[in-house]
Amino acid sequence: MMRRRLLAAGLALAWLSPVVAEEVTGQPAATLDDGPYVFQTTARRYDAWWVCDGKVEHDVQRKRRKDTVIAPRCGYDRPAVIPNHVADAESVPYTGGRIVALSDIHGQYDLMVKLLRAHRVIDGNDNWALGRDHLVITGDVFDRGDKVNEVFWLLFQLQQQAHAAGGAVHFLLGNHETMVLYDDLRYINPKYVEVARLLGLPYASLYGADTVIGGWLRTRPVMLKLGDTLFLHGGIAPENLDLVTGIDATNATYRGSLGVAKDTVKADPATARLYDGKRSPIWYRGYFNGELATPDVRTLVDRLGLARIVVGHTTMDEVVSFHGGSIIAIDSGIKRGESGQLLFIDNGQLSRGLLDGTREALPERQVAPPDKD
Repeated sequence: MMRRRLLAAGLALAWLSPVVAEEVTGQPAATLDDGPYVFQTTARRYDAWWVCDGKVEHDVQRKRRKDTVIAPRCGYDRPAVIPNHVADAESVPYTGGRIVALSDIHGQYDLMVKLLRAHRVIDGNDNWALGRDHLVITGDVFDRGDKVNEVFWLLFQLQQQAHAAGGAVHFLLGNHETMVLYDDLRYINPKYVEVARLLGLPYASLYGADTVIGGWLRTRPVMLKLGDTLFLHGGIAPENLDLVTGIDATNATYRGSLGVAKDTVKADPATARLYDGKRSPIWYRGYFNGELATPDVRTLVDRLGLARIVVGHTTMDEVVSFHGGSIIAIDSGIKRGESGQLLFIDNGQLSRGLLDGTREALPERQVAPPDKD
């Protein structure tokens, strides 16, 4: 049924696409490339869909015993390798090795690849090169940029490769993942308005539970503790410390609520504070907006038994330390498409990696720049 629905919609809209694409994206339809969006339509079958040069393309693959490979057409230019059993990054024990962290990619695939290659997180063929170490992405791949799908596919592949090498790639959900998955599309790139139109499905359905990437996203945590460091997208408000001490239950509740209508999750006391636009772990900015002074932050971190909390969400244009090293802010402004930085935690020593491949010490900052988006 999914195949017939997508194909019929694509054919019906094909005659509109040149005009619509140019009006919506500002580009001719012939430049519109995206995909694959891979649906598991039966227990033994995958249906892959692309928009290539403004036209819908489709392929069917039988599920293999080990890996199913979807050959590239356009959009993501690597084979999409789908394992029979997706690796669980959070099952990989952390034994004190190196951690590399990045946040708020927002569809800036090329910049992300350049940064990861420069620091040998991936090799020149975009394969995992960090061995038994850990890479943490603290959310917000969706929205703004025009290569969202490519970012997700690369991270999905790297998670499998890292697991095989004894390392791990942890993708944590940010506020923009939860927004898109419960159909809040106010920030999506105009490109995806046209892609969804051509494929005949709401944009959120392209990441539904019946898709490879959408199913994977629904297994992702919101918070992760590695050694003495807590990673999450926004931050923990003082009244929400129990969400960290009960981290497994918190992550399970987020997973169970993804895709549920916004009004429903906000009406349920069990999930309301997880999505609160000011206080929840995916939205909180109290470390940077003057709500908490340094002694308050240090007390919060100490009560959780941590050395530091690493967050994205609040754009700094660089990776920086706040509150005497208790908070590390890693949203380095990649969303603007100009530059980006990585955080390194190596045997308790913190540094930042620049786009040219060099490393330097973290500066301490007292005031955050305005960040309203």
